[in-house]
Amino acid sequence: MSSKIALISDDSDFFDFIKLKLELRRSDELFEFCFDEVPDKINFLESAVLIVNSEQAQQKTLDLLNIFNNGTPIIVTSYNYDNTFSKKCYRLGMLDFVPILTPDNEFRARMLPALSISALLHKNRQYRQLLVRNKILNQNNEVFIKYENVIDNAILEVKNNGKKAIFGIISPDNKGKFLIKQNLIETIILNNLRKNDILINYEPNKYYLIMYDSDLISVKKHWEKISNKFPQKVYAGFVCIKNQNRAQLINNAQSQLQEEIEKLSSGNEMPHSNSIVNFKQYRKTLESKMEQLVTPIFFCIQQKYSNKFTGVKIEQFYENNCGYFNIVGKHFFASFKISNPGFTNINIDISVKKDGEGGDIKRISLNRDEFDSGLLEGLLEKFVSDVKMLMQ
Repeated sequence: MSSKIALISDDSDFFDFIKLKLELRRSDELFEFCFDEVPDKINFLESAVLIVNSEQAQQKTLDLLNIFNNGTPIIVTSYNYDNTFSKKCYRLGMLDFVPILTPDNEFRARMLPALSISALLHKNRQYRQLLVRNKILNQNNEVFIKYENVIDNAILEVKNNGKKAIFGIISPDNKGKFLIKQNLIETIILNNLRKNDILINYEPNKYYLIMYDSDLISVKKHWEKISNKFPQKVYAGFVCIKNQNRAQLINNAQSQLQEEIEKLSSGNEMPHSNSIVNFKQYRKTLESKMEQLVTPIFFCIQQKYSNKFTGVKIEQFYENNCGYFNIVGKHFFASFKISNPGFTNINIDISVKKDGEGGDIKRISLNRDEFDSGLLEGLLEKFVSDVKMLMQ
């Protein structure tokens, strides 16, 4: 399969130097762009491997990484290695940092993961184009349109034409959905489906799957192979499509999904408080679980709004068993703090100080059993929205 590689630099000498390292095949496509051309070429570059020359262009490189958030493989190069700059690039989604003077054989070897990802993205785009032509996808929206109709049609085909079909719900757990890059689940699954199978994205990182001419045993075996390709655990619940209506079908699959999540994650679950003998061990386990839940959510919300505010800084960190999400401006300071000081309760303290004056602290106390990532995400989104209103 041919590869599409784009070199990005404001230095024309860089293009000639890198070409010698690549050893391109006749079928490969190579393109050259300066940084200013990138915004107009985004759709073209999304399924290419980008090799970016950051020498004398560190800020432009960071701006470029900010543009691409769909998993596009980006390799950053420079004559000199800057550890601080490299960390910034990794946080923004860079695949690898390869110094320009790296030996040719090593340079080509480190290109292989990027070429593999590019091939997956290319197949993903082809599949999307097919779905758009069949009016299943909207050209400007990655979410399936009227998925209810797609499921209803599958039920009718089974009922009227005697077809065999399996329906499934695919989802990470509450923690995993924040750790997996957007579209990665979709890309991996689509690369392992047949042409007549249908994948439906109904929520971020959550999918319905319809597989025709299949039975439960073969589908579950096939899913085992697919699930091993994900960087985080992804669960699935499958049921046969028979005489159910859509609501019954979804509920049955949802029950199977929940059973899978409980079964496969039971080894990592915290014991109920009634069975705890060692309080210190319990506290340690709870604190670890809190940090693992809070940190990825705080990070995702920080990334989501980092460029949406003017003249403010959004910071988040976790220390001394407390999570902090702060929005800091010239004349105000807003804080969202989460802690677990007691045996069962989790406290969220929200405060806003404006013009140096101390504001009231609003406390929300939650029972550990009702606390989950969805609730935390909702409370944090409301906090950001309220702060934004105060700034206007």
